[in-house]
Amino acid sequence: MHGIKTRQGWRNYVSMQKRKLGKDLTVSALGLGCMSMTSAYGPAADKSEMIRLMRAAYDEGVTLFDTAEAYGPFANEELVGEALQPIRENVVIATKFGFDIDPETGKRGPGTNSRPEHIEAAANTCLKRLRTDYIDLFYQHRVDPDVPIEDVAGAVKKLIAQGKVRNFGLSEAGVDTVRRAHAVQAVAALQSEYSLFWRGPESDVLPICEELGIGFCTVQPAWCRISHGPDR
Repeated sequence: MHGIKTRQGWRNYVSMQKRKLGKDLTVSALGLGCMSMTSAYGPAADKSEMIRLMRAAYDEGVTLFDTAEAYGPFANEELVGEALQPIRENVVIATKFGFDIDPETGKRGPGTNSRPEHIEAAANTCLKRLRTDYIDLFYQHRVDPDVPIEDVAGAVKKLIAQGKVRNFGLSEAGVDTVRRAHAVQAVAALQSEYSLFWRGPESDVLPICEELGIGFCTVQPAWCRISHGPDR
């Protein structure tokens, strides 16, 4: 039923620790960030190998897979959609909107774009690339200084009402932004860099997450500052 092929895989799936994001989104304690599979810090990896990797991660108990329209653009969502299609009902797919990317052509403009009509268009094309009819967790990739966060939250709230999105997330957002967004549409998860080398979220971001019941997802928790230096 779950698509797991071995008894050991089933044991791994059952024994993996779980976490709750927001009120009712349950995910594995370890998630798999898929960005670099289609190039980011080097050339794209072999497609078939990455598909096997994602399915092997699922066999080991991982249920949270993270991608974004900006990764490629589009190529990463297409890869994730193909890899997870056979086990779609058993995994959580998180993707992101918010950069100025033409939803149809992939042409990238300068800066961000979280206008409500752009969010809706991005969601519709994300769904096609991910081979699904709903997005489990839809993050604003970066805060748009030209669009009030209340308008962004309202646009995602509309998508949730339509059944296209199930949960709203923010990435690299400050405390005031989180609080204002949450007042319009509950924020299930906040994604931010956090590691042994960067403890910034401890001062204000983690407390607001605890106060509002928001899950916290770390970005590149192990190697980012080792690879790119302390001033990244």
